[in-house]
Amino acid sequence: MRKIINSTYVTLDGVIQNPQDWPSTGGFGEKGNDIQLKLLENSDAVLMGRHTYDSFAAVWPGLAGIPIGDRMNALPKYVVSTTLTDPAWNNTTVIDRDPIDTIAELKQKPGAHIVQYGFGRLAHELMANGLLDELHLWVHPFILGTGTGTSDLLFRSGATATFDLVDTVRVDSGIVLLTYRTRPAERAV
Repeated sequence: MRKIINSTYVTLDGVIQNPQDWPSTGGFGEKGNDIQLKLLENSDAVLMGRHTYDSFAAVWPGLAGIPIGDRMNALPKYVVSTTLTDPAWNNTTVIDRDPIDTIAELKQKPGAHIVQYGFGRLAHELMANGLLDELHLWVHPFILGTGTGTSDLLFRSGATATFDLVDTVRVDSGIVLLTYRTRPAERAV
């Protein structure tokens, strides 16, 4: 069975919204960029909610010509939305009803991993329904102090899950990638 791997940027105070507006840390460097590209190379689909889709669709097509941009633009993309009707980004399929059943079916099909970006309502639903297998948190070394409400923060009321830490990587800018696997339900406490 395919794995669904969530990859999310987060600040030390849990903010996940608008990373394009965050202070610069100097980027991911070669090591971080290689990790990002490897994740896409080991995946054959991208899954996202509408908010993430809108921000990605505005940027990624303009990154054609570089390996990570070419890979992202070539992959099939699935966006969960009841309002998006005519996606402009190539290879995009809209999941407009029964997202959990549709994603569970997608996960059962043969293929490589499915990478899911953003940690909003969709990620919480995946977690609540046992569909999220791995979590990659790119922890940025600063506190924004701007996160309010449920859409700005990683931490919110909702589904619970227990994870096992399987890897940590620090890149030169001080960003730390924490990789967690969802602990099977029979081991969760």
